[in-house]
Amino acid sequence: MKVIRNYVNEMEALVARSVLEAHHIPAVVLRDDAGGMLPAMHFVYPVRLAVRVGDAEHALRILDAPFEGDPYIDDLLGPDDAAGHP
Repeated sequence: MKVIRNYVNEMEALVARSVLEAHHIPAVVLRDDAGGMLPAMHFVYPVRLAVRVGDAEHALRILDAPFEGDPYIDDLLGPDDAAGHP
């Protein structure tokens, strides 16, 4: 397993894991917060998102991809290109 991202908030890590799993990339969220009893520990020990080593590069590309309909991306690439259409 390889840690690809650190998060202060567990919910952000869980959303990122869901995005990866929707793309058929297994991922795990690792946290050191005494089993949920000390959520403030995330400031000292961030929540980590890990994937298989072979999936790490592809997972980062998915997480870094722009959202369809993002006004900045639409202005930069044009609405057809940003949506992935030729």
